[in-house]
Amino acid sequence: MSAQSTGVPPLSATPGWLDRWFRLSERGTTVRTELLAGLTTFLTMSYIIFVNPAILADAGIPKGAAVMATVLASVFCTTLFALWANLPIAVAPGMGLNAFFTYTVVLGQGLSWQTALGAVFISGSVFLILSLTGVRARMLEAVPEVLRTAIVVGIGCFIAFIGLKNAGIVTKSEATIVTLGHLTAPGPMLALGGLILATALMAWRVRGALVLSILAVTVGAMATGLSPVPHGLADVVSLKLPSLSETLFKLDIPAALRYGIVSIIFSFTIVELFDNLATLIGLSRKAGLMDAEGRIPNLNRALVADAVGTMASAAMGSTALNAYIENATGIAEGGRTGLKALVVAGLFLVSLLFIPLLTVIPTVATAPVLVLVGAHMLAEVRHLSVDDFTDLVPAFLTIVMMPLSFSIADGLAFGFVSYAALKLVTGRWREAPWMTYAIAVAFLVNFAFHG
Repeated sequence: MSAQSTGVPPLSATPGWLDRWFRLSERGTTVRTELLAGLTTFLTMSYIIFVNPAILADAGIPKGAAVMATVLASVFCTTLFALWANLPIAVAPGMGLNAFFTYTVVLGQGLSWQTALGAVFISGSVFLILSLTGVRARMLEAVPEVLRTAIVVGIGCFIAFIGLKNAGIVTKSEATIVTLGHLTAPGPMLALGGLILATALMAWRVRGALVLSILAVTVGAMATGLSPVPHGLADVVSLKLPSLSETLFKLDIPAALRYGIVSIIFSFTIVELFDNLATLIGLSRKAGLMDAEGRIPNLNRALVADAVGTMASAAMGSTALNAYIENATGIAEGGRTGLKALVVAGLFLVSLLFIPLLTVIPTVATAPVLVLVGAHMLAEVRHLSVDDFTDLVPAFLTIVMMPLSFSIADGLAFGFVSYAALKLVTGRWREAPWMTYAIAVAFLVNFAFHG
C-alpha cells in the first residue's frame, strides 16, 4: 500500500534508512504519526508500572525490584517487537496472569514466589519451542475467519468496558453485578467530557487527538482535586532508581519441576498463548497488517520475541508478557510500524526517572481513549455473517464473554469450544482443520483444571 493511495503526505523529510527499516511509506505512515502513536500507547498502558508491582508485592516480591523488573522486561520485549518483527505492538507483564501468579499460585497453592517464577520460565520455554517449530503460527491459521472477526469486536467491547469502569461510569453492584456510577461526580463527568472532546478531535482529524484529550482531562482532574498538582522538581523526577538485585535470577526452576505443578504450568501456557494470539489478531487486523489469508507479517518473529521476553521477565522477577490491548489507542492514532513500539520502549525506560510525574495522570484521563478505541473496533462487526448459526453463536459468545469474563483468552475459549462442538453435532466437522478441535480440547482441559 503506498502513502499516496492512503492520503499520507510524502516522506521526503524521513531519513532513507529509517523509512527502509520500518517500511514507513509502504505502510502509509510518517515519523510524526508513529511518535504520536507511541506516546498515546504509553500513556494508556503506563499504569502497568504501578499495578504490576503492587500485585506482585502481595506474593512477597520486593516492590522496588518488581518495578524495575516490570519496566526492563517491557523495554526488552517491546524493542524486539519493534526492531525484529517491525510490529506496532508494545508488550508488558500481562494483567490477569499476574493475578493468577499471586492469588492462585503463590497465595492459593502456598508456593514461594521463586518457585512460581520458575513455572513462568518453564511456560516461556514451552512458548519458545512452539514458536521455533512453527506450531504457534499454525495455531493462528486454525482460528476460523468468523472468530478472527469476533476477536476484534470482542476486544473492542472489552477495552470499552475497562474504560467505562476506570471512569466510574459503570461500577460494581451486589444486586446486579454492574450498575451505573454516580455520573455527577467529578471523575465520570471529566471522563464523559474527555470522551466528547476526543471524539470531536478525531472527527476533525486532528493529529494527536487522543494525547490532547488525555492532557485536557488531566488538567481538569488537577483543577477538581482528583489528581495532585506538581509543586516542585521532586514531584516530577527522581534520580534514585530501584534495585533489581533482590529478584534477579532468584527464580527456582528445580522447585517448580519438583512440585510437579503441571496444571499451573499448563494454565500459564494456555492462557498466555491464546491471550497473545487473540490480541495480535485483533491489533494486526485493525492496523491493516493482516492479509486476505489472515497472515500477519513477521508473526513467528513476534511469537519468538514474546517467548524470549517471558523467560527474561521471569529471570528478572516478573510474570509472563502479553501484547497489550491498549496498543489499539496508538493504532487508532495511525501507528503502523515498529517505530511506534520503539517509542513506547524508550518512554518506558525514561519513565524510571519520571515515575512521580506519571502518578499525576489519573485513570479518568485515559478512560475516554479506551472507550473511543473500543467503539472504533466495533466497526468490524459488519464482516460477521448472521445466516449460519454454527458461525453466529461462537462469534457471539467470543464477543460477549471477553468483557463478561474479563479475559480475552476465556472469551476465545468459549468461541473455540462452541465452534468445534457445533460443527461436530451438525455433521460439518470437515469445515474446520484438526488443530481447531485440538485447541478446543486444550481449553476444555484448562477449564477442568481450574473451573
